[in-house]
Amino acid sequence: MTRLPTRARVGIAVLALALGGAAAVTMAGQASAHGAVSDPVTRAYDCSQRWGGNPGNPAMRTEDPMCWQAWQADPNAMYNWNGLFREGVAGNHQAAIPDGTLCSGGLTAGGRYAAMDVPGAWRATAKPNTFTLRLNDPSAHGADYLRVYITRQGFDPLTQRLSWADLELVTDTGRQAPGNTYTANVNAGSRTGRHIVYTIWQASHLDQSYYACSDVIFGGGTDPSSPGPSSPGPSSPGPSSPGPSSAAPSSAIPGSCAATLRIVSQWSGGYQGEVQVRAGTAGTRSWTVTFTGTVQQAWNATLTSNGQTVTARNATYNGTLAPNDTTTFGFLGTGTPATDLSCAAS
Repeated sequence: MTRLPTRARVGIAVLALALGGAAAVTMAGQASAHGAVSDPVTRAYDCSQRWGGNPGNPAMRTEDPMCWQAWQADPNAMYNWNGLFREGVAGNHQAAIPDGTLCSGGLTAGGRYAAMDVPGAWRATAKPNTFTLRLNDPSAHGADYLRVYITRQGFDPLTQRLSWADLELVTDTGRQAPGNTYTANVNAGSRTGRHIVYTIWQASHLDQSYYACSDVIFGGGTDPSSPGPSSPGPSSPGPSSPGPSSAAPSSAIPGSCAATLRIVSQWSGGYQGEVQVRAGTAGTRSWTVTFTGTVQQAWNATLTSNGQTVTARNATYNGTLAPNDTTTFGFLGTGTPATDLSCAAS
């Protein structure tokens, strides 16, 4: 057998140690290093938590199409959900992260997280308009700051890629001592419906910046103990493009309520609708809206279906309305938009 020169043998030994060390670092990184926003949960972390034990489940394609496309694009993005960071940004985040790539950290890690930038019906967390954001950091790196942005009202996460102009800075925590959890008090103002909460965590141990997109649904609540309805299940509305607005008002009854449908966006076979409920002269303690159609998911109301008849009842936090006051709920529907809305109140 040919004996390698001493220099070659040493080189191979060093390479083996380097590779072994890299593997150890990767495994440790998946287990405990770095961190991520856990509430409201980020896209990659959510997909990992729900499908990591069975990523080949074909049911994911129809039950959770946004996670499905992400797993197909790069499974490592979910298994390494805590690795979505960049180094050496020096605080100049807008220069480092181009528009359209904010959720992937500017296509960091060679584009591993590119699927996070794809717009669509990611599973969203229902949140009141004031809440506490939580970020888990098992390695206790510390935080120079958490900067929390929220998309402006009118941005559509179902159809639009995120850009800096779509965001408004709502919270900058400043420095937080090393620990396993960092928090930020967030006030979303008067926002309603689907939004993206975008968080930048500047770790203290290195110039290491983490970027997180969390999908939320705001319902106008302010009490964190009453967060509103549970998060709607995943659905696949298909490629969406803004469609013409359409109004289908119910008849107003003094002392009761009226409901008006607005078409937010529309695509082949489906649409996103928003219903405004307006109280009558006596206000409401609760309200119910009925219409004909097929609904895939909804937010800010509890919907039930009996054949083609859909009944929407107020959530716990938006049933009480002052005289002539309004609230809204949204849904994804299929087929022809409803035109026969009726509203009843107590």
